[in-house]
Amino acid sequence: MKWRLTGRFLLSVVIVVILVIFINILTFVALFIAQAAFNVPIFQDRETISAESFTRRFQEHITFSNNEVAVSKQGKKELIKNEAWVQILDENGKELYGYRLPEGIKKKYTPLEVINIHKYIEKDIYATVFVSGKKVNNYNYSYFIGFENPAIEKITLSYDSRDLLHNFKIGSILLLVIDGLIALLIGYLFSKRLTRPLHSLIDGIKRLANKDYTIHYEPKGIYKDVFYNVNHLSNQLTANERERKKLDQMKEEWIGNISHDIKTPLASIQGYAEMMKDPEYQFSLDEMREYAEIIERKSIYMKDVIEDLNLTMRLKNKELTLNKKKMNIVTLLRNVVIDILNDARYSNRNIEFQVNQENILMDVDEILVRRALTNLIYNAIVHNDSEVKIVVCVEKKERTHITIKDDGKGIKKEELDRIFDRYYRGTNTGEAHKGSGLGMAIANDIIRAHNGEIMIDSVVGYGTRIDIVL
Repeated sequence: MKWRLTGRFLLSVVIVVILVIFINILTFVALFIAQAAFNVPIFQDRETISAESFTRRFQEHITFSNNEVAVSKQGKKELIKNEAWVQILDENGKELYGYRLPEGIKKKYTPLEVINIHKYIEKDIYATVFVSGKKVNNYNYSYFIGFENPAIEKITLSYDSRDLLHNFKIGSILLLVIDGLIALLIGYLFSKRLTRPLHSLIDGIKRLANKDYTIHYEPKGIYKDVFYNVNHLSNQLTANERERKKLDQMKEEWIGNISHDIKTPLASIQGYAEMMKDPEYQFSLDEMREYAEIIERKSIYMKDVIEDLNLTMRLKNKELTLNKKKMNIVTLLRNVVIDILNDARYSNRNIEFQVNQENILMDVDEILVRRALTNLIYNAIVHNDSEVKIVVCVEKKERTHITIKDDGKGIKKEELDRIFDRYYRGTNTGEAHKGSGLGMAIANDIIRAHNGEIMIDSVVGYGTRIDIVL
């Protein structure tokens, strides 16, 4: 696996390098051909013209008037600028005109001397001389231009085009082989350096897949962000695993508590049912009603536990459809308080209802919102003593605010952080008020399903405040 990854990366680098070299060669060849064919100064500054080109073009500055030869003012400026001189000859090699000529230069040249000056460096004159000509009225004039700048030189070469082509082929192949080997070496070293961190990342991902979340990399190099994100993923998975174990433990405790709580009403139902059907017992009508009431109360408790479990699962999986309708939230909340006070178990509780206006219309699911508010008020009741005052208020601002507060025992911080967790039951719930442990989680999910917010604040010994925004 490691060699396969390194090999693929290495091959891609080598191919890219070879292609770049090949394209560069073709480009340079094409540019040299273009410069030779069109006399375009591609490989030199546009303001700098070669001495040979300058010589060929200088005929533009040579003028003929009344059988007299001269050089234009612009031509003279060009000669001065390029540190050059000019000598114009007739067809017989005799000087007709000269400008900035050095001392000792000949005034008459034979055809052989003209050829030698054109092909070779003139040793008697400290200048590099180029030859060109101009035809006027079927009369051919020749002219020399000598460059005194020692940086300007010329070399005469002779070659066999067949040898040149053969050498070019061999040189090209040799160049490609050498460049290929160099690219192979550099690509190998480069790819090894790049792929080494990838091997560590692959091993780390395998460990994460095998639930080993103890990996940690030092974020550095070109894969710095990748290492950082792998570390973040490892930390996140560690936290999730810790939370999963905690939730599993809570589930186990919840199942054990619920199993124990259900066994008690089941035992009562079973016991009273067996007594009522036994012919040996003769119960009065009042006793039968008393037993039936106990059986009904125990059955309702069990039904509530099952409904809580079903509702919380539907809310968790977002499978519950809200049946919203416009209604007065003040009336709904007042009826919740009245229903709780009408319960014989809580008829002596001090619950105060406050409102700043009587009509606050909202689109809500009446059954679910009633359930959430009931659960929250019941939570304030069952976790506090009977003399604790509970205040329920509702007011309309930009949004609707519902507050449930008490001056009771308060909730410890470690319990406050878990109060909306499923399967969690407070430690100070009385024996007579044990429930499914899902009431607060259900209330939170219902408020969230209505795009609302629920916040809780509590201080031990001073009480608890729950704020709902809808």
